[in-house]
Formats: sequence, C-alpha cells, structure tokens
Amino acid sequence: MPRVTIYTKDYCPYCQAALKLLAGKNADVERIEVTSPQMQTDMAARAGGRRTVPQIFIGSQHIGGCDDLYALDEAGRLDPLLAG
Repeated sequence: MPRVTIYTKDYCPYCQAALKLLAGKNADVERIEVTSPQMQTDMAARAGGRRTVPQIFIGSQHIGGCDDLYALDEAGRLDPLLAG
C-alpha cells in the first residue's frame, strides 16, 4: 500500500473529513501539519500552486483536496490507488 501524505491544519473540517475517509480505508497516512508560511509555500510548490488544505498525495501522485478524494472514492478509483 503506498503512503498517503496529507497536508492539514487542525481547525480544518475538510482535513478531518479526508482523514476519516482514509482511516476507514486503513491507509498508511503521513500527516503534515501546516504551521508556518514556509510550510504553506512548500506544500503549494508540491501541489502545483494550490494553497488550500488539505492537499493529498498517494505515493507521488497529487490527488488534490477533500472533494477530489471523495470524488475518487465515489468513482471507485480510490481503492485501487491505495492498493498500489
């Protein structure tokens, strides 16, 4: 199973929803709490300029935000990505 990296902020309900979905899939999640402007800049560079949280990566593939993650799940494409 590839590692999932998710950039989050504690107060973000979308981050919590994404983490809940990933926990339900027993995904191996690395959570990176965005706590400084430099971390925000690093995240945006990796996410193609997107500055909102969450930003989710499965392996090296950028998934996007919470809505993107749920759309992948609804389309039946999340489980194969998580399976590698």
